[in-house]
Formats: sequence, structure tokens, C-alpha cells
Amino acid sequence: MYAVMLELGFNRTEFGKAILAACFINDLGTVIALGLIFSPFTIRTLVFVVVSIGAFVVLPCLTPRFFAKYGGRVSELEAKYILFALFSMLLAGSVGSDHILVRRLRTVTFGLLTPFYFIRAGSFVSVPALVAAPMAFVLLFFAKMLSKMSGLFPAVRAYNYVGREGWYYTLMMSTGLTFGTISALFGLNHGIISQAQYSYLVATVIGSAVVPTIIANAFFMPSHLLAEPETPFVGVVEAVADGAT
Repeated sequence: MYAVMLELGFNRTEFGKAILAACFINDLGTVIALGLIFSPFTIRTLVFVVVSIGAFVVLPCLTPRFFAKYGGRVSELEAKYILFALFSMLLAGSVGSDHILVRRLRTVTFGLLTPFYFIRAGSFVSVPALVAAPMAFVLLFFAKMLSKMSGLFPAVRAYNYVGREGWYYTLMMSTGLTFGTISALFGLNHGIISQAQYSYLVATVIGSAVVPTIIANAFFMPSHLLAEPETPFVGVVEAVADGAT
């Protein structure tokens, strides 16, 4: 879903930002629920909570000063700092203003890290299990789509997204490729589900991500809400022109 928003330019519109924010809240809730239900609480958990609270307080104040002092240097200290901090959500205010850095991090994520994750997640899928019980995939697919759309469509209409915008919002929010596979992989690694069940879940997650996206972009694309194409080098050209004059 994020890739579609980015490719079409919806991430620069209020409409696209609302979809991204809603997906973020949904994914965050999934992670918290999995952690609370299945993770053991030990002294390490307490240490993590204390350190996290300290980071929440310190990093938002420290990050703007760090970028002001070291940003733009050849050594790319700001990128190393973000990877070290691992608190992108907290640093969003500072990082979001550095568009060049955001593009570099996006390139690293999509070009290097994401393929490795999906290759690993896909390596656990059992094709014979899917072939042996195809109706399990079909039933799970329709169950997921109906449950998501029945909850999403009324909520979307409540916020005055109607017509094409409402259906596009509903269909795009019905996807969940990344965190769907993360949840399934979590269950497999912890012995909660079998490999066959994992295969059905991952196939369902992939199908419920691809099919709604195709339908949304083919029949319900709100083209009038698309942002104008970015011109990232306009500022550079103007600066060169000013220098030449």
C-alpha cells in the first residue's frame, strides 16, 4: 500500500496521508497486541521500557541540534544517527524536513532490506499444502476481505469519503502485506501455527493485498486528488542560474 501511495504521489496529498496514517495506527496496534499476548514479561522488559521512555524524552530535543551541526556532510552522519537511534517515529519532525535523506533511506529500505525479508518469508510457504487444500485459501481470502470491508466502509463514510474516494480508501485499507506476513511468520517461529497454516495465511495475505489494489487502481482511482509531479531539482537549477548571473 505504501509503495502504491508513493508511486502515484498520493503520499503528498491529504487523502494519501490519511490512508498512510490509518495504516500506521492499524499496524502499530497489531504489533502491540502480538507483544502483549505472546511475549514474556521479564526484567529485560522493564529495562526496555525505562530506556524507551528516556529516549522518547531526549531524542526529540537532541535530533534537530544534531542535524543542524552535522547535516549535509559527506560522511552522512545523519543517516548513521537515524539507523543507530531506531526511533524514526520520534524523529519524524526533523527527518521529514530533510527530503534528500528521506529518499536515501527509502532507497535502502525498498532496494536492499525489503526483498530479503519477503524472500525469507516466502521460503517457508509449502506449495503442496496450498495445492492439497485450495478451498482453505479461498475461504480465508473472502473471510478477510468481507471482515475488513464491512468494518472499513462505514468508518470511511463517517469521515465524508464517499463515491470513488470512499471505495478507493476502503480497498487500499483492506490490504496488509507487510504486517500480515510478519504476524504469520511470528506464529510460525513460535510454534503457534503449522507450516501448512502459515502457507494458507501468507497466500491469503498476498491475495488480499494484490486483488484490492488492482481493483482500486483500475476502477476507483480518484485522479482529481493526485498531487502535481514533484520537481526536486528546481531549487538547484534556480541556484545555479542565480550564481551564473
